[in-house]
Amino acid sequence: MTWENFDGAPLLVGIMPKQHPEVIQTAATLAARLAAPLVCAYVDEASYLVEWDPARSAHRLSRHPGVDDDMLALTTELKALVQSTLDQLPAGGGPPEWSFRTLTGDPARALGQLAAEMDAPLIIVGTPERGFSHRLSEALSGAVGTWLSHHQSRPVLVVPYRMPAHEDRP
Repeated sequence: MTWENFDGAPLLVGIMPKQHPEVIQTAATLAARLAAPLVCAYVDEASYLVEWDPARSAHRLSRHPGVDDDMLALTTELKALVQSTLDQLPAGGGPPEWSFRTLTGDPARALGQLAAEMDAPLIIVGTPERGFSHRLSEALSGAVGTWLSHHQSRPVLVVPYRMPAHEDRP
């Protein structure tokens, strides 16, 4: 893949509540340097993706959850998190244009499908959080970055958690 593939195409970053800030910071910095817009996508795993058939009109609607009070509060929180992270970036040309999408279903598959629909040249995700419950969840459902890197034809950037393991313990 050459740099021409990045010419104005939006970069896709998967975000989630309480995610380490390096993911959004890295995605925003890269988008700004490439003069590309940034699409921040949150996947609601509690909702179910009905079908994958792009020829059917219900396909696009099925990946978008209904709006309820909890989802509205969560999306408001995530949008504020993205904006505050972008506001804290060093001034060097300004933050990139960005938009927010809420999807449903399996995070890896939903992000992969959205990347294909918007022809994103790059998908950016973070590493899983540390701790036993997160390791158990990852063992049962798999890591998003791992699935994407094995099932995508486009590059996947996995942003590591930067705090050394010995510093994140109480």
